[in-house]
Amino acid sequence: MTAGPGRIPSTTKLRDLGLINWVAARLMARTVRAPEMHLFTTLGRHRRLLWLWMPYSGALLRGRLPRADAELVILRVGHVRGCEYELQHHRRLGRQAGLDAATQAAIFAWPQSADGAATLNARQAALLRATDEFLNDRTLTGATWQQLACHLDQRQLIEFCLLASQYDGLAATITALDIPLDNPRYR
Repeated sequence: MTAGPGRIPSTTKLRDLGLINWVAARLMARTVRAPEMHLFTTLGRHRRLLWLWMPYSGALLRGRLPRADAELVILRVGHVRGCEYELQHHRRLGRQAGLDAATQAAIFAWPQSADGAATLNARQAALLRATDEFLNDRTLTGATWQQLACHLDQRQLIEFCLLASQYDGLAATITALDIPLDNPRYR
């Protein structure tokens, strides 16, 4: 991630984004207390896709998985994929969802941290194991599925797969487009 403009420079111009994307980008920047939310001002250059992607992504964030579970999965995806942009936003959102600094450190150190094992509960460990397996193998073994199914119902299991794949794809897009951080001083 560079401090430069990215491979497709973001824009805050109404004529480049269209009214809906321009308003969404401004509202999101205000929400994250940044002068610009580069994800929206970059993806907004493809007006229709941003407009279609936002409700899907938002639905996954506010779905059947408890918010702390969703943020745990997103933080793990961001960490494994080395996507500082995702991490910058979701560290804060994770704290708001109840994932304190010790829990976040355990998420990032998983599975090596002996201290993390004490910090994480069985549900969190199952989600982390499943996330890593999903990212590495693009599927889950029967044993991992069964472990996850002890904590999640059928709808949540489906949602877990879509959430992990959504944020994996988003991390890849952010990295490929070299989207700059919204708050570079808060790494």
